[in-house]
Amino acid sequence: MDRRTFIAASTVGISSAAAGQGFPDDFPPGEPIGDPNPPAPDRASEPFTLDYAPHFGMFKHHAGNDPIDQINFIADAGFRSIEDNWMRNRSRDEQARIAQALEQRSMRMGVFVANNGGFGPPLLTSGEAGARAQFLQDIEDSIAIADRVGATWATSIPGNVDPSKSMAEQTQNVIESYKRAADILDGTSLVLVCEPLNPRDHGGEWLVTTDQSMQLMEAVDSPNVRILQDLYHQQASEGNLIENLDRIWAWAPYIQVGDNPGRKEPGTGEINYTNVFKHLHEKRYTGIVGMEHGKSQGGKEGEVALIEAYRTVDPA
Repeated sequence: MDRRTFIAASTVGISSAAAGQGFPDDFPPGEPIGDPNPPAPDRASEPFTLDYAPHFGMFKHHAGNDPIDQINFIADAGFRSIEDNWMRNRSRDEQARIAQALEQRSMRMGVFVANNGGFGPPLLTSGEAGARAQFLQDIEDSIAIADRVGATWATSIPGNVDPSKSMAEQTQNVIESYKRAADILDGTSLVLVCEPLNPRDHGGEWLVTTDQSMQLMEAVDSPNVRILQDLYHQQASEGNLIENLDRIWAWAPYIQVGDNPGRKEPGTGEINYTNVFKHLHEKRYTGIVGMEHGKSQGGKEGEVALIEAYRTVDPA
């Protein structure tokens, strides 16, 4: 049975289990529900309406560990993009192989992480010269990586609050760092997308709220510095997802998702992704929706349930 036939036959009659707390693949396999050999619907391998992007490893039980096999599997399942936080850690040869495979399948490369050190230390909030220099070097390096893999967006995390400085001073330090990054990025096709994180999972991070994101964008004022709005983080931080999306619409070319609580696929938590994705479709959103979450079930059954979860909430 070829990959397309397998996906078509497998994505029916499987429901998502309740969300757990691990990430991404630490739960025992769930059990299939209903007829184990139902007729395959036409939609099973058609492209999704929105451009959802799995990350590498999400379908390893079906596709194996080779990134090219994974790209082919997700393309056959109807996905049109992929993202890889740790692309910068891959060899140049592997980056080139990935880029070639994406081109062959007419797929887009989503975000990779642009700068190291965004979790834990103050980093950009401190204004410390060495930290800023390392950040700007990471941006230089990210331009070359983006060119190799055909990426347009790279994620950036400003780092933790610096308790030795006022919030006003920290804000100016962050703004200055991103202005310098914007100067480096000017004339390139790479867009640095700054991601607010929720304080429950990432205590102490400086960038948390929509208001902060808007203030940062207004101050930096560059088409090469924008917002990555992760709806899982924003639901945990402040909620009001659709209205906040509309507030930052002009600055948010990239969206990531995950249900809350649990950070698993849509349908496992409290977020009404049917309405959220309907809103994105009605606003003619053509960007990527990054699947920045784990799975509520393990093994092949969990991977099939993941595909079906997105089929359920994808706008018609």
